[in-house]
Amino acid sequence: MPMLPLPHRPILAVVALAAVCVAAPFTLAQQPAGQQPAPPQSSPQQSSPQTPAQPAPPDQKSGDQKPEDSQEPTETLKVNVNVVQLFFNVKDKHGALIPNLTKDDFEIYEDGKQQTLKYFTPETNLPLTLGILIDSSGSQARVLDMEKEVGGAFLKQILTDKDEAFVIDFNVDASLLQDFTRDVRRLQNALNSVKINAGFSTGPIPGAGGGPVPTAQQAGTVLYDAVYLSAHDMLAKEVGRKAMILLTDGEDEGSKLKIKDAIEAAQKADAIVYVLLCADRGGYSSAGMMYSGDFDMRKLTEATGGRVINVGNKFDKLRDAFDQIAAELRSQYNIGYTPTNPKLDGTYRKLEIKNKQSYKIQARAGYYAGRKSED
Repeated sequence: MPMLPLPHRPILAVVALAAVCVAAPFTLAQQPAGQQPAPPQSSPQQSSPQTPAQPAPPDQKSGDQKPEDSQEPTETLKVNVNVVQLFFNVKDKHGALIPNLTKDDFEIYEDGKQQTLKYFTPETNLPLTLGILIDSSGSQARVLDMEKEVGGAFLKQILTDKDEAFVIDFNVDASLLQDFTRDVRRLQNALNSVKINAGFSTGPIPGAGGGPVPTAQQAGTVLYDAVYLSAHDMLAKEVGRKAMILLTDGEDEGSKLKIKDAIEAAQKADAIVYVLLCADRGGYSSAGMMYSGDFDMRKLTEATGGRVINVGNKFDKLRDAFDQIAAELRSQYNIGYTPTNPKLDGTYRKLEIKNKQSYKIQARAGYYAGRKSED
């Protein structure tokens, strides 16, 4: 059964399968800390296809270890109750968050057709499920320590006793360093364990009696694969508010999947994606390389309701970026509606939220109408 690995186990075999069957859902077997995973099943398990609908989020999340049967009611509700739920921010022309708006201030459109809101809440304290994805490829050597320090402080700041998070690092492969937990110390320890993997090792010259030289392995930065697996394996079965924060220069090299696959998986998981562009531009210039990581990252974030924040290699900029994300995640509006198009056919539906005061709306661009259950 395809699954994310436990710490430091490569996932390229998983991603190779995912590249062939991008649309086919599969489940992630979560393991308690310190235990070895059970042997894989002889055939992949097929989970119930998702609908875009989510029930109103619960007031309390489950504990760190979630019995598998606890997710069954969620799957049933998501199949049978066709309610589209949206979390979004509202900002003025200077980027300041706008609070205290009401249901009457908004209109929602699906594929250009106005929808009737079923509920509206200016929620700021709903449970949050958060994924931290940290790039540990060779290009991040000069900014990794900064990312670990500020990222750890951010987790301590934002997570409450209702929230949970996980940590993935990615380089030539991706590793799940810490499964879902509310324990901030575990999450910080996972971040602190991240080390640069540039995709090569050293070894003696055959027949020359020694002398270390680079020995090429599978080089790359599997950014798109990591986003896909974070969305599909980790977040797809969660309910409520879900977000990913990527600490990366945005450059992908070696992923089996494409940027469109990463975007689709994030949209199907209803996950907001933020990207903190941590890039040592001087390092690119000295190596004779052109930096272009921000283009695809903007596509990813705009499609999912997040945004790109360029921090370069500046500690203060990274800390300020995390503060901005914390404020946005705690200042979201939540609306829901039943689509006038009742078909659950797996098609993509474009979304647009309009505000009567012409404020800027930061929301995902659309969703996939999940297929009906085969039961």
